[in-house]
Amino acid sequence: MKPYQHIPIRECSEPLVAIPLSEFAVETPHPYVKLGANYAGKSPYYLRAGVLTALQQAQAALQQHHPGWRVQIFDAYRPVAVQQFMVDYTLQETLRSRDLRLETLSAAEQAALWAEIYQFWALPSLDVATPPPHSTGAALDVTLVNADGQPVAMGSPIDELSPRSHPHHFAQASDPAAQQYHAQRELLGAIMSQAGFCRHPHEWWHFSLGDQMWAWQQRQQGHDRGAIARYGRCEA
Repeated sequence: MKPYQHIPIRECSEPLVAIPLSEFAVETPHPYVKLGANYAGKSPYYLRAGVLTALQQAQAALQQHHPGWRVQIFDAYRPVAVQQFMVDYTLQETLRSRDLRLETLSAAEQAALWAEIYQFWALPSLDVATPPPHSTGAALDVTLVNADGQPVAMGSPIDELSPRSHPHHFAQASDPAAQQYHAQRELLGAIMSQAGFCRHPHEWWHFSLGDQMWAWQQRQQGHDRGAIARYGRCEA
């Protein structure tokens, strides 16, 4: 179990609501749908009502300093079945890119590979006490687009399994382009944190509010030593 999975959940029963896509930038079709993920005919663009309100606040803060810029939503609500699909897909793509076969790896090599994958991907658990963050409707993956609708360069793509994905990877860089990547990540982090979100320690793009990871970070950062999650697994 990851540390945040020990945080208790007191479900508040707040509904999942559709994200008004006209307010934000989105990819069409959805990135995981393009890969073959099955959302059972439902839209992946859902969040808990309070999380959506916070996201709208984050975008409003962004536009105060960068008129015309928008938050681009890469992914939001994710059923556990889609979480499983993406874990399996990531495993196969990682093996392919490294010219490996799972059955030829030793037990230690397989364990190291899975540890690498689960550093970025949550376990697709069906246990109501340990839901994947995205399956609560309280987590989302986002980036920024500028006033021309062009993605803002962040230095690595969303979902990349590499140290470049860590939020502060470019913090000490001397190269001007890398310094700009860090500045853009800091901008994204600032508008989201001002709205109440916490960012995943290993992913510059992943933010949550009210789930177990958020509550764990509240405790770790000393904001609320008794924080608990108010959003558990839910169904769209």
